[in-house]
Amino acid sequence: MDTILRKRSITLAAATALSLSLSSCFTGAIPSADRSLVELGREVFNDRRLSANNDVSCASCHLSEHSFADGHIVSIGTGKRSGTRNSPSLLDTGKAASFFWDGRETSLREVVLQPFTNPVEMGLTDMEQLAVLLASRPEYAAFLRHHNGATQLDQDRLASALSAYIGSLPAPDGPAFRHLAQETVLDEQALAGMALFNGKAECGTCHVFNRENTTLTDNKSHHTGIGFEQVAGNISSALDHLDEVLVSQPLGHAVLSDSRVSELGKFSFSRKVEDLGAFRTPSLRNVARTAPYMHDGSVPTLEEALEREIYYRNLSRSTPIHLTVEEKQALLAFLHALSDDAEPSPPSPS
Repeated sequence: MDTILRKRSITLAAATALSLSLSSCFTGAIPSADRSLVELGREVFNDRRLSANNDVSCASCHLSEHSFADGHIVSIGTGKRSGTRNSPSLLDTGKAASFFWDGRETSLREVVLQPFTNPVEMGLTDMEQLAVLLASRPEYAAFLRHHNGATQLDQDRLASALSAYIGSLPAPDGPAFRHLAQETVLDEQALAGMALFNGKAECGTCHVFNRENTTLTDNKSHHTGIGFEQVAGNISSALDHLDEVLVSQPLGHAVLSDSRVSELGKFSFSRKVEDLGAFRTPSLRNVARTAPYMHDGSVPTLEEALEREIYYRNLSRSTPIHLTVEEKQALLAFLHALSDDAEPSPPSPS
């Protein structure tokens, strides 16, 4: 018993020391964006009339009650068309270094315009159709005249407005972040989980959590093995298929409409062998509220996601990570502490 208590004391001491060293992460609010652009972006973000069938908006796949994800396995676009990718949360997107699950874009301003013309998302024919729709809405022209002195909502202003709105979304204020800010104290189990997260379990290797990075991602791409069985063993055919489909459509369209392209991951644009089946590390902010998990939404619960991560991490190691039942429970307690205090939203029916 004395040995167990000593080990627990060491674990809690390490977690406490870590929390003190990271408390300087929280040094103040993010500088506010131009409020008029944020307001305009919010209107556009929620406007279903800007889709082919007037049935979806940006908010359809990024719901505030789901931490700006949607709770579906894969996102559902105009005409109820299903894509191939799970909709990630938009929280902290303004701080991201790359975008989409495969990390193929590095500019948020470029990213926010693409869903309008993707057949599996909002389904407009082209950006000219979007311009006509925007011009036909007098409320946008009136808004611009009042706030900006402009008369037309062109692509540049649209990209600025949507980027400003997404960048203004507040980061979740979960107990773990308040603990690091020394505003509250985590319970013993979550503290032990935090020590495991940054230590033995090595979660922090990819989901970086330090004073320079509170988004819990290393902004890199990694292999998890999820979904890759669809192309593994027949790579040559998959690459030929990729070249064929890109003759007639942009990569973003192919990724959401063709699972063989989607499962190539970062390779689909980098063409580097090491990027086959590699996907961007997602943020873990509000992770308990954004089920299901992985790029294809194939893992329904946080408990299963943790088991998958440990399994695939062990495949790449010479020395496996062995976690006890109690240690896994502690890790889960810490992951829940990375989410805000509201009850997690259940996954939506697929």
